[in-house]
Amino acid sequence: MPAGRPREFDVDAGLDAALRVFWRQGYEGAALTGLTEAVGVNRPSLYAAYGNKAELFRRALAHYTEHYATHMRESLAQPTARRTAEVFLRGAVRVTTATGCPRGCLGVQGALAVGPDHDGIRQELLDWRRDGERALAERFRADGEIASTVDCADLARYVSAVAFGISVQAAGGAGRAKLNRVVDLTLRAWDGMVA
Repeated sequence: MPAGRPREFDVDAGLDAALRVFWRQGYEGAALTGLTEAVGVNRPSLYAAYGNKAELFRRALAHYTEHYATHMRESLAQPTARRTAEVFLRGAVRVTTATGCPRGCLGVQGALAVGPDHDGIRQELLDWRRDGERALAERFRADGEIASTVDCADLARYVSAVAFGISVQAAGGAGRAKLNRVVDLTLRAWDGMVA
């Protein structure tokens, strides 16, 4: 390779490597040095490929949603509201405890320590979580099996809160079997609430 020519690298693989840094350390904790080391490029090349740190995080969150947190779209395709909730929660267990990946959820871990200088990132993560909650509520409303006395927005908030609690528990070391028992209890509670 001629001197001075920038090193070529796989932009998608680099994005996945950066994602894992954010996933482990959160937005605030992910230093540019760690990001450049993970991606395998220098800062100018990182900026040229992905933009600034905030833009890299946004792209990493989209990559995470598309390739790791697939349980949201899988759950919305289910035939019943209960099955939607189950696939969503079991998927949360799967992604937060996946072998070879950081523990927890990027959408939760990434927001836990975001200082006031990064309110835009905090808001984007809040919007990401709210969008998921709204999608669940719409799916629950469309089902017709939920009692009219149950507010579907509240039900979606409840299911989301359990999923994010699963993430926190997974980040703290809880295993898949224990977290699936949380899902079992939640589904029993579901059966008592929505009938």
